[in-house]
Amino acid sequence: MLDQNMKTQLKSYLENLKTEVQLVLSLDDSDTAQKLHTLANDIASLSDKVIVIEDQSASARKPIMQVVNPIKQTAIGFAGLPMGHEFTSLILALLHSGGHPMKLDAEVIEQMANLEGEMNFEIFISLSCQNCPDVVQALNMMAATNPNIKTTMIDGAAFQDEAAERNIMAVPSVYLNGEVFTQGRISLTEILAKVDTGAAKKQAIALNEKEPYEVLVVGGGPAGASAAIYAARKGIRTGVVAERFGGQVMDTMAIENFISVKETQGPKLAAALEEHVKEYDVDIMNEQRASRLVSAEKTADGYIHVELDSGAILKSRSVILSTGARWREMNVPGEQEYRNKGVAYCPHCDGPLFKGKKVAVIGGGNSGIEAAIDLAGIVEHVTVLEFADTLRADQVLVNKANSMANIEIIKQAQTTEVIGDGTRVTALNYVDRATGDAKQIELAGIFVQIGLMPNSDFLKGSGIALSPRGEIEVNAKNETSVAGVFAAGDVTTVPYKQIIIAMGEGSKASLSAFDHLIRTPSPTDTANAYV
Repeated sequence: MLDQNMKTQLKSYLENLKTEVQLVLSLDDSDTAQKLHTLANDIASLSDKVIVIEDQSASARKPIMQVVNPIKQTAIGFAGLPMGHEFTSLILALLHSGGHPMKLDAEVIEQMANLEGEMNFEIFISLSCQNCPDVVQALNMMAATNPNIKTTMIDGAAFQDEAAERNIMAVPSVYLNGEVFTQGRISLTEILAKVDTGAAKKQAIALNEKEPYEVLVVGGGPAGASAAIYAARKGIRTGVVAERFGGQVMDTMAIENFISVKETQGPKLAAALEEHVKEYDVDIMNEQRASRLVSAEKTADGYIHVELDSGAILKSRSVILSTGARWREMNVPGEQEYRNKGVAYCPHCDGPLFKGKKVAVIGGGNSGIEAAIDLAGIVEHVTVLEFADTLRADQVLVNKANSMANIEIIKQAQTTEVIGDGTRVTALNYVDRATGDAKQIELAGIFVQIGLMPNSDFLKGSGIALSPRGEIEVNAKNETSVAGVFAAGDVTTVPYKQIIIAMGEGSKASLSAFDHLIRTPSPTDTANAYV
């Protein structure tokens, strides 16, 4: 099951185990069960602290492997084969169950340990989903800490009947005690805020008590990370507030145009960005969404205020906006009703759930054609709908798509409505723009790949000039129309939304902010001048 190189690496990891860990198997006669049995025994052969136990009564769901600490009575389940992106989740479950310390703040571990009540989390995933492991690992850490919490990762491809019965058409989908808890990416902090109702209020109070920053970066993508590093290297008080570190990069699978790195994956690059930022004295505030910006001219204390959804207010002498962009929606009837019920935006995450079915991809740019090519290896048929009369994708991608028998490309197609039966997508309506004819395609899934929308809604009324598309208007120094406020990355009017460009713009914005600081007296200096 594991090659020699993987065994060698895993053996070194398992040397960190402090206590015995049991791998409890409940199997059936499936091929997946045989592979799970082999995997468990391969792991056990690498450490005398790992014991394999076969117990068919341990779980009604089969095949499953539970990682159990017999002393603490903690249990972390893997229904299906935890390979692909989930192999790391398995390794971490072993280490954390065996006493290896978690890379979490002591107060977070204490919060998890003090949670009361029985909690049974089920996480439906696909092994190709790059977002799923973060959710699985967050919940697994809770289960490894608190015996009242049980978690089970469920591979939707291995348990298709169960996924269909629960109408799961997007991953990760999380159930708590049998009821829907959340869908999509969610962080440990967000999970704890949902199950520990007092956590969000405490966090808001703590944020309100923070001293003003010299530079406050709003957004944790490539532009924000670059800006934070450049600011911190100047030795000034720097903060980063973000919904999630990595931003849109977290939803990007293959990255092959980041100069000096031949190829990498979005989550891997995002982790490297965060690790680099943490090398400096930067105050990182994750899982926080900006709701309003108030310029220094309109505040009583002379600082720029950034208000958050939590109710907290952060203050700074300068602000760099790098909030990035999000997937553009079709804005047609049925899209919101069937979101995560057949309407999807991540082919890598949700594609395996449509195995053997017919799907459509909306958009003929690089992302759309790449999505069609990826999906063609999983689904029965892919129909690409492009609004224009030509495709915008690179010719090499178009040639590849045209060579695949189960991909059909329709140009001059205007999507008009998503059709469903109340629980899931069943068809899509579109108009042939060349003839005006209305047409319908029967299908099970629709993957929307039509570009990005800037995350700038919270800036309305702030005085910051926005383009007709909602992008922040900046000059060559990344200055906005409000003094002391700078912007960088995909949220701005700078052309060509690329990771490497965003990083360069982030560093420029930071240097411009520093130049602003050394030429502008601080509110404290101004106040002292009148004493």
